[in-house]
Amino acid sequence: MGRTVKPRHKKLLAIVLALAGIGIATALILNAFRSNLVFFFSPTEVAEGKAPTDRAFRIGGLVEDGSVKRQADGLTVSFVVTDTAKSIPVTYKGILPDLFKEGKGVVAEGKLGEDGLFTATQVLAKHDENYMPPEAAHALEQAAKAQNTLVAQ
Repeated sequence: MGRTVKPRHKKLLAIVLALAGIGIATALILNAFRSNLVFFFSPTEVAEGKAPTDRAFRIGGLVEDGSVKRQADGLTVSFVVTDTAKSIPVTYKGILPDLFKEGKGVVAEGKLGEDGLFTATQVLAKHDENYMPPEAAHALEQAAKAQNTLVAQ
């Protein structure tokens, strides 16, 4: 004697399979989004150990005056990013933006090494004299507030 599947059970099975498919798709999308999400940290936050050591992030601030050193290969450059409170050494291999200059705003994306050296995979410079990346401007503002609090004490 063969059993037949009732239409009600077929609908229930279809709903369960659809919900499972939606759940799996949502999990895959969220995982891809999380792995592509890049957080921003100021040099002070990096120096305090708040930045991840196992994944890429962005660091922003000002290129410290006198810190830009170009290697003989013409592509490798090292410089220091500061928020006026703390400074982080950065190395980058590639062509820098035309507007990259000492004393100007910069955001670098990359990873922090165990030696404290930030190895950038991308460097972004400010657009014009009046523009600074919002993350870098906020980091400088926070560092200035922190220093003013220390001086007042």
